Amino acid sequence: MSAEHEVIDLDERDHRPADSDGAVPGRRVSGRTMNVRLVAAFVIGAVLGGVGVSELRVSRDERERNASVALVALPQDRVSGGSGTEALGVVQLNGQLAVINTGPAPITVGAAVGQRPGIQVRDTGQSRLLRPGGTGWIDVEVRVECASSTAFESEPLSIRFSVETADRQAREVSYPVAVKGSAWEREAEMPCAYLSHSGRRGG
Repeated sequence: MSAEHEVIDLDERDHRPADSDGAVPGRRVSGRTMNVRLVAAFVIGAVLGGVGVSELRVSRDERERNASVALVALPQDRVSGGSGTEALGVVQLNGQLAVINTGPAPITVGAAVGQRPGIQVRDTGQSRLLRPGGTGWIDVEVRVECASSTAFESEPLSIRFSVETADRQAREVSYPVAVKGSAWEREAEMPCAYLSHSGRRGG
């Protein structure tokens, strides 16, 4: 009687392909997908972060631009009046200031006031909206004390302007206006000479 013996090979192994690192293929694919998603999320976050920083920078630059004020002021040749008060030795002129907006944003120029011994300059209450690079003319009253030696000295007269910027904030800015040799000085000479002559004659 012959019995068949089943031989079991203890060295037999599972010949299914395996990864060299021992990982299951499905898990490896899942790991790669996760890495791709993480990289994509990082890239999207970086892009969105860059956009946000750029928008903040643009907003900040716009605020700074709207808040900045730069202007130039010059006496104009258009002068009238020249009325004098003999008792006080004072001449009052109706003049103009040309104001140029040299800043990057529109401004509204309101009050304009300047004073030193011998001369006073004051606006007549009108305001001017000036676009960047634009020029506006402000009517002013110029009061000159004829006996003063400092009214039209070579040192510029500081004029203080009240300005509303594009962000609707009120600010003050000063600009040195050269009055020596201006139409204001020329127009004050004759009435001042008259007042001086009248004063000597009266005395």
